[in-house]
Amino acid sequence: MTTKVERNYLEIKSLDELVEVKKPLDNLILKKVDPPNFQLNKFFYKEIGKKHRWIDRLVWTDKNWIDYLNTTGINTYILKYKKDLVGYFEQIFHKSDFETEIAFFGILEEYMGKKLGSYLLSEAIKKSFDCGSKRVWVHTCSLDHKNALSNYLSRGMNIYKTEIAIL
Repeated sequence: MTTKVERNYLEIKSLDELVEVKKPLDNLILKKVDPPNFQLNKFFYKEIGKKHRWIDRLVWTDKNWIDYLNTTGINTYILKYKKDLVGYFEQIFHKSDFETEIAFFGILEEYMGKKLGSYLLSEAIKKSFDCGSKRVWVHTCSLDHKNALSNYLSRGMNIYKTEIAIL
């Protein structure tokens, strides 16, 4: 069985374009994972990705995860509510182009519907510009959460490319 998937690439070129969402709950903590912890990335990738067909990294060994996360320009941030894990994002800073890709982004299912994804995306964009980016970009597809594309657009990002893939 084949599936038609629409992939949208979005960008934002200035922090002034960001439609920011303020922290919706007290006791939310956004923290950069330093030093890198591949187990956290692996956990979020599997948990968030299982409903959205994130499969590329499922074959990765622990060494693959460690090598990837120790690459210059890769940063991971986690969002916690009190002591509970809520969500994360991975960013890749491309120094030669002064741009940041938000490579992976998501909220655990039990925290959906609380405006936490909007808040986390606002923070991801701000953190991306903080590292010297002139452009922040991301891609999403029709397999991602039903509100993913509208969240990106609502934060001030614009679609610059769309493609269709048959899987």
